[in-house]
Amino acid sequence: MGAMHPILSEAASGFFRNQDSFLEDIKENLIAGRASVVKLLTEQALRRGVPPEVIVEESLLDAMKEVNRCFSARIMAIPDVLLSSRALHAGLYVLKPYLTAAGVGVNRGRVLIGTVAGDLHDIGKRLVAIMMESKGFEVIDMGIDVPPEEFVRGVNVHNPDIVAMSALLTTTMGSMKTTIDLLTESNLRRRVKVIIGGGPVTQEFAQDIGADAYGYDAVSGAQIAVSMMDQMPHVGPSDTS
Repeated sequence: MGAMHPILSEAASGFFRNQDSFLEDIKENLIAGRASVVKLLTEQALRRGVPPEVIVEESLLDAMKEVNRCFSARIMAIPDVLLSSRALHAGLYVLKPYLTAAGVGVNRGRVLIGTVAGDLHDIGKRLVAIMMESKGFEVIDMGIDVPPEEFVRGVNVHNPDIVAMSALLTTTMGSMKTTIDLLTESNLRRRVKVIIGGGPVTQEFAQDIGADAYGYDAVSGAQIAVSMMDQMPHVGPSDTS
């Protein structure tokens, strides 16, 4: 049998690692696009008692912020970003059952989520969806490149409490306003709260287009959704569907 790859060999010594070491190593290997190492380290971190939410917030999210920064600065090319994305999905594959299990039995409400028209980015949206599920939300994922009309159709069909929109390109942010305007024209705006987020999105932009809230990242987006539901007079989708 051949010798183990040196990176995997180092990762295999997980018994001797502390929490901070795990978090930093997962982050570094995700940025480097080493999917198999990220998967192994994530499994080991969970076995060692590192909370899944901490892994998401301090490793995966921090790593992807760094990837986005490097890509914007042209330090990383598209193939590098794709490798990092694959490594992210490897970590999420391990974490998702633990995160969603936390929301089992909790009827927090229903969220309709999607990446807006013209935008094909899926990573941030998927993270938000998983964190929403971990808080007890039923999540209806509309996918990527979702036009305003499809968001409106989704509201009519699924009767959500919250509509969450993501955009990672400045050129697609305008679709968020178009969607909100169309919800208003369709007499649906008062039925839902709207959360927006994504790399170029800001709190000021959210206010300008009439969104109810801006989520800085997946964790804050899920927390905002919980706060919204706590302030709403009804319990969730069971009241209206």
